[in-house]
Amino acid sequence: MGFGGKLAGYAELVNASLREETQLDNGVVSEAMRYSLLSGGKRTRACLTLAVCDMLGGDRRSALLAADAIEMLHCYSLIHDDLPCMDDDDYRRGQLSCHKKYGEATAMLAGDALLTLAFRTLSRIEDAEISRRCTALLSEAAGFNGMILGQELDLKGVDAGKEISAQLDRINENKTGKLITVSLLMGAVCSGISSGDIYDALERYGKGIGLVFQIVDDVLDVTSSLEELGKKTGSDEANSKLTYCSLYGAEGAMSRAEEITARCIEALGGIGDSEFLEWYANDLLHRNK
Repeated sequence: MGFGGKLAGYAELVNASLREETQLDNGVVSEAMRYSLLSGGKRTRACLTLAVCDMLGGDRRSALLAADAIEMLHCYSLIHDDLPCMDDDDYRRGQLSCHKKYGEATAMLAGDALLTLAFRTLSRIEDAEISRRCTALLSEAAGFNGMILGQELDLKGVDAGKEISAQLDRINENKTGKLITVSLLMGAVCSGISSGDIYDALERYGKGIGLVFQIVDDVLDVTSSLEELGKKTGSDEANSKLTYCSLYGAEGAMSRAEEITARCIEALGGIGDSEFLEWYANDLLHRNK
């Protein structure tokens, strides 16, 4: 089985586990939770957690719960991100966004419920120390010093009078990169590694591919379509939003993404059996959706 098949296998494993974890029957909110959570998606973050755990010979059962938790939390962030008070997007993953399907109030509650379910899921990890460390990592990455900070900075916008590239990096290192990085680090924690050279290398790799993910996203927003991406395109330009693509142009943005990808792969040099992560970095760079 090639690396693409391995990635698909991880995604299938996570999808099955998420279906089991959300066998809820609590009215329309639980229906809206499942609607958004089980609608597909690449399961990027969850797959990285499992991949690192396997690479380091860790506890797959713990890693699968951590993978479920980060997908729940990521889905909550997407539901809220699509709301009219945020990005006001009508489509997500090729279907109506949660608030367009169920209304704003139900969408807000569904997001809140997925956020709390994520931490309940982490509490079910049998090893108390792994559970504690994963909970601390995820809450830090998703909170006011991580993803929330990135969203706050994104809403505020870029100050054209200051160095734009550094501002974009700070926004996206927090809004996108922190959750991608923590996915890798939780895989390490599930393998008994919470510090040291390997942990630091995974953190550098995660920070880099988080930026690459956003750069490619910006480029696809101007080069792709709703049918290809499953969400509205051209919104950045329509909202006069400064992005990597508007700053560098599509070709220049991709050149920067290539440079960052090379550094990410270099960071893995001291880790054995890292071929999947090397392949993934290149696959992320060349994705078309």
